[in-house]
Formats: sequence, C-alpha cells, structure tokens
Amino acid sequence: MTLKKYAALLLLLLPTLTVAGNDNAYDLGDYVVYYNAFSADTLPPQMASAYGIVRSKYKGVLNLSIQKKQRPGSFDDPVSARVKVDAVNLAGQLKELSPRQVIEGKAIYYISEFRISQKEIITFKIELVPEGQVRPLTFEFKRQFYID
Repeated sequence: MTLKKYAALLLLLLPTLTVAGNDNAYDLGDYVVYYNAFSADTLPPQMASAYGIVRSKYKGVLNLSIQKKQRPGSFDDPVSARVKVDAVNLAGQLKELSPRQVIEGKAIYYISEFRISQKEIITFKIELVPEGQVRPLTFEFKRQFYID
C-alpha cells in the first residue's frame, strides 16, 4: 500500500465530514476541527509503520484536522495551523503531546502519541492558530481509554 492510501485510511479514522450531529467535530466559527483519540493498537500494522506510530495498547493517538468553512454546498478547505495540546488525566498528570503535521494531497492533519493506562480518562485541551490568523481558537474534550 502506498503512503497516499495509508493517509486516506487514517482520514477514515476521523469522523464523517459533517458538523451537524457529529460528536467528534468542534465548530469554531469560521473553522471546524475534526478530532479522534484512540488506542494505537487499533491501527493496521502497515499504516502505523508508514507514519512511525508505535502500535501498543499502552499508547494513544490523537488525530486532528482543521478545516476552514466554505459556502453551503462546498467542501471545507483543510488548513495548516500551529497546534498546542495539553492532555491531563484525573490524577492531574500532564501527558506530553507533540503534534506533527502530515500533509497528503489536499489533506492536512496533526498526529500525537501518548501513554495510556486502563480506564484512564484524559482531558485534551486544544489550542489552534490557523495559518494567517493571530487569535487562538480553543476547545477541549475528554476520552476514556480501555486496555484489554
């Protein structure tokens, strides 16, 4: 499989590209952020290898895609952004996340890896500054992880 096919598969792990009724999309005015956090062991081995992600039930992956809204009936445009992620568990332990940008064709997304443990609940605090903007856009979400 080519890197392009892996990118398409990774994008499939993002939610569908509609805001209404989508639990993994956050509306930030002119922008929409699609996000997903999942266990790294759910990635196919070839895909994990292509992106340098360690497949492990003790590793989590955060995937973000920032898109600028277009007129109704048009697809939103992916945009580059400065991305900062603070992730904290219920014990107050800070997880170190270093988002890295992946560009494949017109798709732009940000991938971070982090350690997880059984039933751990992590709050992700996301700060984005889309290219050409000055003011940061922020949102947060929680995700619980299970290790089988």
